[in-house]
Amino acid sequence: MSVFDKAKDKAEQVIGQAKEKLGQHTDNEDLADSGKADQLSGEAKETGHDLRDKAAGAFQDAKDKLDGRG
Repeated sequence: MSVFDKAKDKAEQVIGQAKEKLGQHTDNEDLADSGKADQLSGEAKETGHDLRDKAAGAFQDAKDKLDGRG
């Protein structure tokens, strides 16, 4: 995963946390729910990027073994 993607995912989670807390403190359920959704979205994207990177690494390892480099 690129550093930029990881930063975007983390930023989405942090913004979500802030929105959730602000919503809780102002009794704004819509804002709090939106914050929770942002957090979950950021976490899901981060997990997806991590899985993609692991799969690419496993593919490269298998390719290297078949090519006699591993």
